[in-house]
Amino acid sequence: MSAETFAPIMFVGLIVVMLIGFPVAFSLGALGLGCGIFAIHMGWFPANFMGNLPLNLFGILSNDLLLAIPFFTLMGAILEKCGLAEDLLESLSQLFGTARGGLGYSIIVVGFILGAITGTVAGQVIAMSMIALPIMMRYRYDMRYATGVLAASGTITQLVPPSLVLVVMADQLGRSVGDMYKGAWGPSILQVLIFLVYTFVLTRLRPAALPGIPPEDRTMTGWVLWRTALRGILPSAALIFAVLGSMGGLPFMDHAIATPTEAGAMGAVGAFLLAALHRRLSWPLVAEAMTGTMRITAMVVFILIGSRVFSLVFQGVDGGLWIEHMLSGLPGGQTGFLIVVNIFVFFLAFFLDFFEIAFIILPMLGPVADKLGIDLVWFGVLLCVNMQTSFMHPPFGFALFYLRGISDTLFKNGALPRKVESRDIYLGSIPFVLLQLLLVIVVIFVPQTVTVFLDQPVVVDLDKVEMPDVPSFDEGGPEGGDEADPNAAALREAAPPAEPVPEPPPLEPPAPAKP
Repeated sequence: MSAETFAPIMFVGLIVVMLIGFPVAFSLGALGLGCGIFAIHMGWFPANFMGNLPLNLFGILSNDLLLAIPFFTLMGAILEKCGLAEDLLESLSQLFGTARGGLGYSIIVVGFILGAITGTVAGQVIAMSMIALPIMMRYRYDMRYATGVLAASGTITQLVPPSLVLVVMADQLGRSVGDMYKGAWGPSILQVLIFLVYTFVLTRLRPAALPGIPPEDRTMTGWVLWRTALRGILPSAALIFAVLGSMGGLPFMDHAIATPTEAGAMGAVGAFLLAALHRRLSWPLVAEAMTGTMRITAMVVFILIGSRVFSLVFQGVDGGLWIEHMLSGLPGGQTGFLIVVNIFVFFLAFFLDFFEIAFIILPMLGPVADKLGIDLVWFGVLLCVNMQTSFMHPPFGFALFYLRGISDTLFKNGALPRKVESRDIYLGSIPFVLLQLLLVIVVIFVPQTVTVFLDQPVVVDLDKVEMPDVPSFDEGGPEGGDEADPNAAALREAAPPAEPVPEPPPLEPPAPAKP
């Protein structure tokens, strides 16, 4: 066995360890240390190579960009716990519910808004399911569409800025968070439009499956309804525009006045103010939000530490070169590389969380994409579009687990007239997974969906550069002569005379060599 063949074995071992089900952070750390000890014993790198590990781990913990993760998580947790989702969904369902498929439209739009506010899939799916699922069953919505749209609307949050996934990808790919956010706006809006068009088509093909709410069942009408809807949307929109605008994450913004960490801190403060505005800020809410933030932050840090231990040993046995040679030689160039990578990430997302994919797989793929000339912002957003399907994969999608759990709870509490079958949840998710994969194909072949809002680099054609004529001092100006520049003659007279340069002595011929 050699170091060249050990790298593929390590990669296969990585897949096997992650499929076992043990916590990934500790599995990666144990696998990396075990392979490192074996590599030192085989003499593939010296023992002091592992001395770089403490420096690597210290570099992770001192990364200021990762401080944005707890701030954005706390902001989303506060807004999730204060009942903002309930207010938005209730008002918009009253506003659009009378139209055919109106509840579906409301859920998709609220999912997009909450994705930009909370950024948590679990809270979003649970909150909207608790409100919308009993209403959709009451008005006899198709159960497979109802479960599919509720799960899919929660996964939009992974793509809509300020998504935590985009912060992690920006850190791993070495790009600015603002550029990642700008690039994600196009696909996120396009994803919402695809879901809306799919709902509209279903209302025409199967009108009985997506009925409208009878007008007499509306509890609010007129200005009261609009005021309730605007009260939930406008403060939240102001907070999002302030947070994203401060870091240059909005379209057509060229400058940032705050770092992602500062913007996240500002967003957390704004979330507290917004919860107080809704008169729902309390100590139990703050304690629960901070506990959830602590758990997510600790999970991210431990996964990052475990992946760094593995990647250090993997690079020590030239695993990066093996990945590069394997992927850069694929047929089709950039397109072939993107297709193979997205298929690999799609199947890997059956079993791994998006944080695990971002920390483990992305550092291996990023350098190869860069050498192939692929824009890393576009590449990161493309993988983010792909990874949002990880929450919708039957039977392992986390959004489906959340929906399964909350539907059982609602049935036991008597809120649902009948139990939601697992078959309806899984089959209902398949059309929306296909719609998400359709967006992946669109982003691959139409990269302008990502780059349209990015700052275009200035390209200079050196063959067309013209140098201006610089006037000579002796000529006195651009026209030449003292008439063009009357001060030239005076300057020449005032200048001291130049000293003559002595001529060098003549060279003597070399002496003949002695016999």
